[in-house]
Amino acid sequence: MNPEIWAAFALAAAVILVIPGPTIILVVSQAVSHGRKSVIPLVLGVVSGDFTAMTFSLMGLGALLSVSVTLFTILKWIGALYLFYIGIRMWRKPAEDVGEETAVPKISSWHLFRSSYIVTALNPKGIAFFLAFLPQFVNPHESASAQLLIMGMTFLVLAGINAALYAVFAGHLRDSMRKGPVRKWFNRCGGSALIGAGVLTAMQTGA
Repeated sequence: MNPEIWAAFALAAAVILVIPGPTIILVVSQAVSHGRKSVIPLVLGVVSGDFTAMTFSLMGLGALLSVSVTLFTILKWIGALYLFYIGIRMWRKPAEDVGEETAVPKISSWHLFRSSYIVTALNPKGIAFFLAFLPQFVNPHESASAQLLIMGMTFLVLAGINAALYAVFAGHLRDSMRKGPVRKWFNRCGGSALIGAGVLTAMQTGA
């Protein structure tokens, strides 16, 4: 793959990834709530979700979503309802003062992985995005499969780094949020952001 084309793709992907969407809102909320130990499962969930969406796109689901209003709507509402569910749980979560020894609450890595995976993988716009975005950088005179593989791996690495940076930053914020009133304020804001992301997801329209 031409290095210049790859560099242009990597730059464009990085710009797109850094813009916060439902996935990043979820990652930040969960990282603040559960501490730095949540970073790895959250990032793995994001990367796995992007890999799933990318695979579905290359298998043709992205093209199907662009013409099937019913399928697009089903996936859209599954993702939106899950965001509503997480947002409401966070809004209602009790907030108490947290000491140093209990700074990171016990929560399974599987739960954290699952939440970020579902939100990332079930975004219909994400699935359609890969089908529309990746081919723009394919050189027709070279092997398309090899180029798509390189770009796909590049995107996944960048997605993982982006999610990790957001999660680590959010995890550090947790250290200054040990007081109950502050934690309650964040839970309400984070829950509202997730519910808002669910509303935006529900309002998405097909291509």
